[in-house]
Amino acid sequence: MPNIKSAIKRVKVTQTKTLQNTVQKSALKTTIRKSKEAIAKNDSTAPETLKSAIVAIDKAAAKNLLHKNTAARKKSRLTKALNAANK
Repeated sequence: MPNIKSAIKRVKVTQTKTLQNTVQKSALKTTIRKSKEAIAKNDSTAPETLKSAIVAIDKAAAKNLLHKNTAARKKSRLTKALNAANK
C-alpha cells in the first residue's frame, strides 16, 4: 500500500474505474449473448436485438472498453450471422 497521498488516491481511483469497466463489459457481453441466442433461434426479435448489440458495441468502443477494430469485427460477425440465418 502506498504512503504518498496522491498514490493512495490513484489506487482508489483505479479500483473504482476497474469496477466500472467490469460492469460495463459484463453488460456488453450479456447484450451480445442475447443477440446471438436470438439469431440462433431465428427469433422475430433478432433484428432488434442486433441493433441494441451494435449500439452497445459502439458505446463500448467510444469508451475505450473495446478497440475500434474489435468492435467492427464483432458487429460484422453478428450482422453476417443474422443475414445467414435469414437465407
